[in-house]
Amino acid sequence: MGGPGGLLALALGVGIGAGLGAVAFRYLIEGFTYVFTGHDTYGADGHVANPLVPGLGIWFLALVPIVGGLLYGPLVDRFASEARGHGVPEVMYAVARRGGRIRPVVAVVKALASALCIGSGGSVGREGPIVQIGSALGSTVGQLTGSPEARMRLLVACGAAGGISATFNAPIAGVFFALEVILRDFETRSFGAVVVASVTADVIGRAAFGSEAFLTLPQVGVGAVAGYPLYLVLGLLAAVVGVGFIRFLYGMEDRADRFWRFSEAWRPAAGGVLLGLLLLAVPQMYGVGYEVLEGAIDGNYALLFLLALLASKVLATSLTLSIGGSGGVFAPSLFMGAMLGSAFGIAAHDLLPGLAGPAAAYGLIGMGAVFAAAARAPMTAILIIFELTGDYRIMLPLMLAVVIATALANRLSPDSIYTLKLARRGIDLLRRRPMSPMEAITVAEAMRPTPDPVAAGASLSEAVERLSATDEPALPVIDEAGAFLGVLLDDELEQALGEEDPDADAGSLARQLPTLTPTESLAEATGTLVKTDSAGLAVLDEKGDRVVGWLSHRDILRVYDQRMKMERARKGSARPQPRTPAPA
Repeated sequence: MGGPGGLLALALGVGIGAGLGAVAFRYLIEGFTYVFTGHDTYGADGHVANPLVPGLGIWFLALVPIVGGLLYGPLVDRFASEARGHGVPEVMYAVARRGGRIRPVVAVVKALASALCIGSGGSVGREGPIVQIGSALGSTVGQLTGSPEARMRLLVACGAAGGISATFNAPIAGVFFALEVILRDFETRSFGAVVVASVTADVIGRAAFGSEAFLTLPQVGVGAVAGYPLYLVLGLLAAVVGVGFIRFLYGMEDRADRFWRFSEAWRPAAGGVLLGLLLLAVPQMYGVGYEVLEGAIDGNYALLFLLALLASKVLATSLTLSIGGSGGVFAPSLFMGAMLGSAFGIAAHDLLPGLAGPAAAYGLIGMGAVFAAAARAPMTAILIIFELTGDYRIMLPLMLAVVIATALANRLSPDSIYTLKLARRGIDLLRRRPMSPMEAITVAEAMRPTPDPVAAGASLSEAVERLSATDEPALPVIDEAGAFLGVLLDDELEQALGEEDPDADAGSLARQLPTLTPTESLAEATGTLVKTDSAGLAVLDEKGDRVVGWLSHRDILRVYDQRMKMERARKGSARPQPRTPAPA
């Protein structure tokens, strides 16, 4: 389908798919929430028992995150590991490095995993998942129609815009989120297609849920112009909270990675023990928390309780994602901003009653400012609050706070909550210079044939014989069907020999280390190797079932050296040769 008409037709189709996906995803969350809690929503009323299991009282809160983790952990690990986490960075990476290609299965797995995670108490949002779901739909449409990479990227952005639009009932914010965060492109051609998808998805969302915003927020004044400096101060505080959230989140993920040494499939269930204890202490952290957010804006909570909710949300969201949960950081950022702004408004009224505006105004503006500081998306932040409130009077202080928060956040941390996840894998989307050889070379070019694997049922003596016959410090372990189970490390085998466990075999000692894919760059692979402190890692096929190669630091150095020698030879052959003087 060539030409502008064909593009708009595809954008229309992606918008329909994203809108239907958002509707289905919302119903999934509501359904799982009811199954796990016995209520349509949970958290705003505090400690309430589950009427479906009245004998447990409030203690059911300690169990539901574990049960949810047992369901979505293996689902993600088996079918789509990229569905783990908050989703938007994976979409940004697909647009920037993979020509917009996202596996179709991601849409289904992300929807189920995130709905299970949120429904069972995960303190994350539904916006990140629907962005990934809509983007996967857009990529699938592009792949089915044989679209070139430029059009495929645009269709991915159309899916992201449609997802945000239908979820928030905010078509303008959906457009700017896709252009500002996902596509990083404001060309007229891009704008038109994304608008078509966003409007289409929003129409479907309104048909399902009505024309009202998903949050019930008041229209408030902002006080006298003389009080505008207070909004500037709020912007500065929002930057500190936004950047603090980023650092706490990834610091907790690092600690969880160092602690967890088993299969990623069971990590959410094990971490669910901690999440359940947190929910017992602060049930308001259950799920997305929109009702609690509305309560803060309406002035239902005292100052100290608002600050406690703010700190609890930072902890709860970071914990949910660190244990392998699936959900977004968009809604948690809005929640944190509402708590910060509402608390700031109460304090301002106590200290400066003549200058301070309504406390609710600070809560609304705090929502946009904290999100802008975390996501570095000031236009999206301004527009989402405007579309949620429909109140033009809030625009001037909102713009002031958002711009101040974004500027200070950029000084405190160059990466957003989205780009930092990629930067930690060696992917710098903010850099404009040409790719280095480490970014240009793929794992497929550097990997070598897989060392002969060890069968899971091999005895320790057989494993010793295999490892001693090779120079490798580790060997892959496979089951009877040839599926990859993990890596057998020489130091762990040596330790097992000392313990003399009669039931030990290669399968029981198989270590669950991160794996690589052939399409990753060497920059990403190096980051994974360094992070895991491993001498070598297995390279699996796209399905994640079979080992297709092996990569170590030595392999990376070898192929890098070869590429540099080729580059020097090319430059040498291109250099003009000195002329030989003609004979006299």
